[in-house]
Parts: sequence; C-alpha cells; structure tokens
Amino acid sequence: MPRVTRGFKARRRRNRVLKMAKGYRGGKSRLYRTATEAVDRALCYAYRDRRTNKRNFRRLWIARINAASTLNGVNYSKFIHGLKQSEIDLDRKVLSNLAIVDPAAFTEVVKAAGLLPA
Repeated sequence: MPRVTRGFKARRRRNRVLKMAKGYRGGKSRLYRTATEAVDRALCYAYRDRRTNKRNFRRLWIARINAASTLNGVNYSKFIHGLKQSEIDLDRKVLSNLAIVDPAAFTEVVKAAGLLPA
C-alpha cells in the first residue's frame, strides 16, 4: 500500500516554507523540517531587527548632529532645545542629512534656533 502524501493544502504550505528558505545553505533549503526551523528563526530575527534598525539609525543621526553642532560651538542638547523653543520642526534624519550635505545650511539652522549671533 503506498504512503499518503496529504493533499493540496499541505503541499502548498510546504512549498511556501521551502520558497522562503531559498538560498539557505545545505538541507535548510531542501528539507522541510529544517527549513521550517530556519524560516521561523529568520522571521523572528527580521521582526526584531526592524525595530533595532530604527534605534540604530536614530543613534547615527544624533551622533552626526552632535558632531555638526559641536563644530558650531553648541552641544547637541542645547541645539535640540533651541530648535524646540524657536518652533523649528525638523526631524533628526533631515538635520543629519543637512549636516553632511550642506554644512552652511546647518549653520543657518543653528542661527535660526537663536544659538549663534545672527
């Protein structure tokens, strides 16, 4: 008597997992059981690291803004406080990009925040 290989739904589920495991090394891309474990782990890491990525980028932006504002003679916290006081709504990503691409414009933002003499 031949073994039962289950139906369409089970095959579709297995193929979905194996498709997600494409590119994994060895049996992880070919064997359903190990592929399932690898894919589950990969999805957990992906979920976790999407959040970690946001934290890392914010840290990078803050470090860049701090470096640029220090060059203008103001520390980071005083600079951010000055922006809030003068109601300049630029987020850290934009400020960081401005500090790298156009330092003169960044200096103008520091002046507009009332931290440098105009």
